[in-house]
Formats: sequence, structure tokens, C-alpha cells
Amino acid sequence: MKNHVWRPLYVVIGLVAFILIFRMFYVPSDFGVQDRGYTFGYHRLSNEQEWKDYPAKYKGSAYCAECHEENSESIAQSGHAIIPCEDCHTAAFNHPDDPEKLTIDRSRGLCLRCHSELYMPSSQRNDLPGIDPQTHNAGIECAECHNPHNPSLEDM
Repeated sequence: MKNHVWRPLYVVIGLVAFILIFRMFYVPSDFGVQDRGYTFGYHRLSNEQEWKDYPAKYKGSAYCAECHEENSESIAQSGHAIIPCEDCHTAAFNHPDDPEKLTIDRSRGLCLRCHSELYMPSSQRNDLPGIDPQTHNAGIECAECHNPHNPSLEDM
């Protein structure tokens, strides 16, 4: 073959060899699927303890119920019972000390994530009461008319 064919081939072979050698030194030896197969994806075994020691950002609704019993009881009897408190009230990472009071997302967009009319015939998404955001009180935050801790269709 002519030189114009061999030169690019040598460049490609050299590039592949460089990548493999670089990977051999750069990627930790314990990175990969190990003996578990592909079920758990790629991870680094020596990193597992770091993640176990990492403080949880989200605490869960049971943590909130310890101090906010009145809100927990009312929401447990509503359609929002399955929604974690921190979906609306941000993560309770260091609460109650820092911040002393969690910020509350009262935006219309938060409610519309679930309550926009959406047609998905094969999912339970259609079971949620949906609205047309263009015609249903456009420009008004949902929490002005609805109590998020105990919403009802009668409030509409």
C-alpha cells in the first residue's frame, strides 16, 4: 500500500495505544463492575465508605412530623400524603438549626408539575386532577386559593 494509507493507520493505532495507556494510569484499579455483573453499574469500591459517611440532605417526612405534627396529620389525610414534605419545603439538611426556617416554594410551576392536564392513557397520571393553566386562575399562585397541606376539589 501507499504511504498515504499507512500514515493515518499508524496515527489511529498510536492514538488508541495512548488512550489505553493513559486509562491504565488514570482510572483506579477498583473502578468498574467487579464481580457483581452490570446490575449496579460502574462505581469505585474504595469510594463506598465516603458516600456512607456523606450527610443526608433530605431527611424524609417522618423527620418533619416530629416537630410539625399538625401539618403532618392534615397532609396524611389529603391527596398529597404521598408527596415528601421536602418537595415543597426544600431539603431539611441542617434544619432546625441552619436554616431556622425552611423556604417554601409557593410557585404555580411547582403545582403544575403534577396538576397540568396531561393525557397519558397507560399511566396513573390521568388519575390526578388536572387543570388548564391558561384558563384556571392564570397569574395567581395556587396556594392563594388552595391549602397545600389539605387541598380539595371544593376549594376550586
